[in-house]
Amino acid sequence: MIPAGQCQYILQYLARSSIYQQVESYCFDPSFGHEVSFRQWRHCNSACRSERECYVASLKVEPTRRLYTTTSDRSPSRRDRSPERRSRGRGSIRHLIALVDLDPRLDNPRMEAGEDLQPIFLRDKYRKTHMGTSLKQDDREAISKTLTKNVDLFALTVADMLGVKSDVITHHLSVYKEAGLIAQKKIKLGEERRKAARVETDKLVQAGFIQKVRYTTWLANVVMVKKSNGKWRICVDYTDLNKACPKDSYPLPTIDRLVDGAVGHQILSFLDAYSGYNQIHMHYHDREKTAFRTYSDNFFYEVMLFDLKIVGATYQRLMDYVFHDMIGRNVEVYVDNIVVKLDSCEQHISDLKEVFQALRKYRMRLNPEKCAFGVEGGKFLGFMFTNRGIEANPEKCKAITERRSPNGLKEIQRLIGRLTSLSRFVPKLVERTRPIIKLLKKTTKFEWTDECEQNFLQLKAFLASPPVI
Repeated sequence: MIPAGQCQYILQYLARSSIYQQVESYCFDPSFGHEVSFRQWRHCNSACRSERECYVASLKVEPTRRLYTTTSDRSPSRRDRSPERRSRGRGSIRHLIALVDLDPRLDNPRMEAGEDLQPIFLRDKYRKTHMGTSLKQDDREAISKTLTKNVDLFALTVADMLGVKSDVITHHLSVYKEAGLIAQKKIKLGEERRKAARVETDKLVQAGFIQKVRYTTWLANVVMVKKSNGKWRICVDYTDLNKACPKDSYPLPTIDRLVDGAVGHQILSFLDAYSGYNQIHMHYHDREKTAFRTYSDNFFYEVMLFDLKIVGATYQRLMDYVFHDMIGRNVEVYVDNIVVKLDSCEQHISDLKEVFQALRKYRMRLNPEKCAFGVEGGKFLGFMFTNRGIEANPEKCKAITERRSPNGLKEIQRLIGRLTSLSRFVPKLVERTRPIIKLLKKTTKFEWTDECEQNFLQLKAFLASPPVI
C-alpha cells in the first residue's frame, strides 16, 4: 500500500519509467473513493486531462510568447544555421525554378499602371521591367540608367532571392499553450492530383522552400487546386494550426489614408517583391509545425507561406521596419503593395536610389515583370488614381452598369455591397438607394417596384461617367 502523501511523486516517477508495465501499484485516490491500481488511475487521469485541455483550448486565452523575433537568442551551432546558409549548396538546382511556378498572387495582380508601358531590358533580354511612355526621353534614360546600376535587386529566378536575414525578422507561430497537437487524417487524392502534388513538392524542394521531416507533431494535408491555365497549385490545409494561433493585432495602414497620400503626384513607380512572403524565413522552432503530408513523404516549410494566419501582419512589420523613414514622405506601403511617389523626375530618381539602398540592406528582391516605373497613374488598393485625383475603378462601375435588375434578396445584397465600394464617388448614396435598402428588411416582402427600378437606372447613368475626386 502506498501512502496518499507520496502517491503523486511516485506516480510521476513511474510515468517517466517503464516500471508500470511490469508492476501493478495501488494507491488511494480521493476522486475514486477507494484503492485503485496505477494503470486505472493513469488511464482515467489522462482522459480527464484531455477533456480539460479541449475545454481550455476553446477559450480565448492570450499567449505569453512573442509573435515575432528581431534578435537571435541561440548559439550559431550547425543545427541552428540560418536557411540562407544551408541552402547555398542548392544553387545549381534552384536556378531552374521560376516565380511563375511558386507565387499564387500572379493570377490576380494587385497593382497596375494606368497607361501603356514599354519594356526596359536590364543587362540581358531575359531580365526586363517596364516604364511609362509618358516620360520625356531624357527622363526615361535617367531612370533606365538607375535601374541598370541596381540590376542585382531584380530577381529572375529563386536562386537570385537571398531572403531577409533571420536576425532581422522571422515568422513566429505563437500557439496557445492549451492547444493540442493535431495530425490530420490522411485524405485520398486522385491519380492526377497525386502526380501533380509530387511535381509541385519537387519544385519547392529544389527552390529550398521546404524540407523533408521524419518525426512530426503537427501534420496537415495538401489540397491541389487547378489554376485557370490548367496547371495545378499546391495548398496546405492549415485550418487546425490557424485555429490554435491567436490573431496578431498589429495595426495595418488605413487604405483611405494611403490612397489620399499617393494621389496628386506627377510621377509614380509601382514595386512588387519577388515572391514577397517567401523572402521571410520561419522561426527555427516553429518550422516543424508547418509539416504536411503527401503520398511520397512529409515536409515542412523553411520560409513563410501564404496559407498561414498572421503572415500579413508579419510582412507589414518588415515593411514598416525597412521603410520607416520614408513612409508618408516618398513611399506608401500596404503589406506587399509599394508605391514611390514624387512630382519631379530628378527627385524621383533620388528617391528610387534611397528605396533601392534600403532593399539591398535587408536583402529583399523585386520582381521585374511586375514593376512599373515612371507612370502618371494606376490602380492601387482597388482605386484608380492619377495626378488629377482619384477615379472610380472602371471594372467596379462596369459590374453595376451592365447588371440587370435584381430579382431576389441575395442579388440586392450583392448590389448594395458593390455600391458601398464606390461610396466615395456617389454623393448621398444612402438617399439614392433608400427604396432598395428597404427591401433588405426581413419583415418586408420582396417586391421590385417602379421606384426601385427608377433609382437603379439613375445609379447606372451616374456611374457611366463617375466624377474625379
